[in-house]
Amino acid sequence: MKLRHLAWLLLALVVLGAAAAGTIVAMNLRGEDPLPAQAEAFQSTPQLVERGRYLALAGNCAGCHTTRGGEPYAGGMPIETPFGTVYSSNLTPDDKAGIGGWSSAHFWRAMHNGRSKEGRLLYPAFPYPSFTQVTREDSDAIYAYLRSVPPSAVPNREHRLRFPYDTQAALAVWRALSFKPEPFVANAGKPAEWNRGAYLVSGLGHCIACHGSRNSLGATETKLGLSGGLIAVENWYAPSLTDPHEAGVADWSAADVVALLKNGVAPRGSVMGPMADVVFRSTQYLSEADLAAMASYLKDLPDAPKAEAPAAATAKAPIRRDAGTMARGAKIYDQRCAYCHGDQGQGAAGAYPPLAGNRAVNMARPTNLIQVIAHGGFLPSTAGNPRPYGMPPFGQTLDAAEVAAVLTYVRGSWGNDSPPVTQLDTMRR
Repeated sequence: MKLRHLAWLLLALVVLGAAAAGTIVAMNLRGEDPLPAQAEAFQSTPQLVERGRYLALAGNCAGCHTTRGGEPYAGGMPIETPFGTVYSSNLTPDDKAGIGGWSSAHFWRAMHNGRSKEGRLLYPAFPYPSFTQVTREDSDAIYAYLRSVPPSAVPNREHRLRFPYDTQAALAVWRALSFKPEPFVANAGKPAEWNRGAYLVSGLGHCIACHGSRNSLGATETKLGLSGGLIAVENWYAPSLTDPHEAGVADWSAADVVALLKNGVAPRGSVMGPMADVVFRSTQYLSEADLAAMASYLKDLPDAPKAEAPAAATAKAPIRRDAGTMARGAKIYDQRCAYCHGDQGQGAAGAYPPLAGNRAVNMARPTNLIQVIAHGGFLPSTAGNPRPYGMPPFGQTLDAAEVAAVLTYVRGSWGNDSPPVTQLDTMRR
């Protein structure tokens, strides 16, 4: 038995014993401060509420806590995970269904320690592993804002998780292995703008929740940072923010990074899929100063580590592509794609992105390309790009073999030189 598995088993036995004794909720795990004996007096002001509204946008809180067509922050949004479905909670000031009975200390504990008012451990679908870095002052501001939204009596839905993931004992084990509450610590060797960007990206923005890889227990691999990760169940790949061949922006101008976060489109790239929703609901509303701070931090991320080449390294072997597949792909491209993207993959400025030399096209993983072909590609509507062009879905008109053929053709034409896409690849959508 591996040491990790043995440690998991021993810890599980300890925690299960605690659960049997009914002490999980009361356990003080990893340095949590106890709540004050009496609720602290909380004084809200219009300025604090407005600040909280802005911070809630920065954290994209409504994105998970508001269903389509539902009441703002009333919860009920299903979040699919490999372990089952977690439903977001009601954050309105309703006394029964929401957080009307919560104090600011209760809210801070949820943000910083991942516990409910009653002390129950929260599921990390609520990204408290990132929110733990949020300051108490910012937590109080968000609390003040949420207290100002209209109360909703929509009851919280019970999660639908498989055993043993539906137990507090399993959560306690997960937390002991994967979570430690800790504040954001500024880097004294970096300017204030960079530190502000680091705080937004790693804390409220919780970018690692998508752009980080996860282990078998669903915990983000923090040591790998923003090196890219597959978004579970949705099957979109959040590209590496450290790799210039994926979504790294070290060689971009700060203005282009700001444009991408604010408008969803920039001269060297655009956003689709889950990131389009982030821009639509969150980053387009941030101040120029905060966007510039995020750009400063993102541009300074180190390149992804590269494996050392063997001593007797030889020239890269040419990629072999089946001639018949390329011919079929060329025909499909001419019929379905060339009108917008050009017969040489050159695109159309201000409307349709070029495919020649496009790093999204040439990424090692074709995951996102397959999703766009199947479900369409849509940029967010923003103040800077209010009527974006979109790409219709072809999942109902192209079968797996045709999707593989056209993507193989695109990834092997006009100077692109990326591996072919197989039918098996296209079935993972």
